[in-house]
Amino acid sequence: MRLNHTEVVSADELESIHEASLTILERIGMEFFCPEARSIMAEAGADVDESTMRVRFDRELVESRVATAPSDFTLHSWNPEHNLHIGGRWLAFGTVGSAPHYVGLDGVRRAGDRDGYRDLLKLAQMLNTVHFIGGYPVEPIDIHHSVRHIEALHDVLTLTDKIPHCYSLGRQRNRDCLEMVKIARGIDDTTLLREPSIFSVVNSNSPLRLDTPMSQGMIEFARHNQPIVMTPFTLAGAMAPITLAGAVAQQNAEALAGIAFLQIINPGTPVVYGGFTSNVDMQSGAPAFGTPEYVRTAMIGGQLARRYSVPYRSSNVCAANTLDAQAAYESVFSLWGCVMGGVNFMMHGAGWMEGGLHASLEKMVLDADLLQMVTKMMEPVVVDDDSFAIDTIEIVGPGGHFFGTAHTQERFRDAFYRPLISDWRNYESWEEAGRPEARDKAKSLAARFLDAYEAPVMNPAVRDELDAFVVRRVGEGGVATDY
Repeated sequence: MRLNHTEVVSADELESIHEASLTILERIGMEFFCPEARSIMAEAGADVDESTMRVRFDRELVESRVATAPSDFTLHSWNPEHNLHIGGRWLAFGTVGSAPHYVGLDGVRRAGDRDGYRDLLKLAQMLNTVHFIGGYPVEPIDIHHSVRHIEALHDVLTLTDKIPHCYSLGRQRNRDCLEMVKIARGIDDTTLLREPSIFSVVNSNSPLRLDTPMSQGMIEFARHNQPIVMTPFTLAGAMAPITLAGAVAQQNAEALAGIAFLQIINPGTPVVYGGFTSNVDMQSGAPAFGTPEYVRTAMIGGQLARRYSVPYRSSNVCAANTLDAQAAYESVFSLWGCVMGGVNFMMHGAGWMEGGLHASLEKMVLDADLLQMVTKMMEPVVVDDDSFAIDTIEIVGPGGHFFGTAHTQERFRDAFYRPLISDWRNYESWEEAGRPEARDKAKSLAARFLDAYEAPVMNPAVRDELDAFVVRRVGEGGVATDY
């Protein structure tokens, strides 16, 4: 990517945000609910108050530990063609994740179930511009939560060959997921330590809290050298100060605390700095996305990640309830903040709707189209003698056209990206076709992709071993749910 990143704040202002974040961690600290996490932090030299579960961080402790995080790493799929390099100038796009509802091709909004979950996975597999599965595209609530992580990851590993995600909701869930990716890749513990193969997103409980299940997941993944995307979910005016500088400083404090914690457990463990600061509608309290505030904080988040030399996560989000103009323009603005902010790991890249409350098959197709346009936009412009086409210009001469020239005919198929959703017919032919709208085309394309879906071919012996693991762990009851 040759486009320069946008810097919303100056170098001096960026340093002042950094210093404010260190002041927050030193003076106020964070609550770590997990006793094991507090013990780890105390041994590393943090100031731990067991009575309040408050952990305060010395500035030097934070800075020295964050400095051990790698600037880039590779995520390994069971299909090596879908390995992902995370960091530098590389971008990876993921699916929507964690939506409680979804809208199918019938246009009905319903609670998440396994059928909808599988449809979203199949569509993601068919879209080349989707590189990883960003959690459950929709929560399959008809699978009991004691075994949901097992059944759901089995679906990801067998219906797709893209990088999987694990929810950090307690130690055993993480262990099950690690075992399953080892089976799918046919590797041992030593190789897993050397080759990260699954990731987890950890959201701190803003403001300034980290719960026990998330902490346990962080500990488990760090000890196995698997990446954590540390992402405070800070909404200015609700879970963070209403000023953008204050909200970003708090976001940065929580992110630095999480990254430092991971590096204390295992120096050099892969991490991604997650930015997810937006604002709320102060009349309703509802989250707002695709706003100017979201765009600016996404760009500042990228500046901070580059300051710490770690990969950056941002998101393609919107607050629209249906696939309309709002859905498109809010997503375009979100993408602008992501891309110009220097995102490496884009969560919710395709399919997010309603502030994250529902996933949409149609929106996944629309977003894939937008992501393809972003990809094309970032390709270097070819500047050489052949591209100048001076001989062709001479042949055409003043007042001619280039449609029939050899130079055009040899290149027209690959010269431009033709958007899937856009309709470039004139008004009369569009009217004759029944006035199709963008949503109609997105629905038609989603249906066609699902009809054409074929599962990736997994080694039968590996599939048998994976199936056997699922049967065994489901039979054992999965994980305890008495919390």
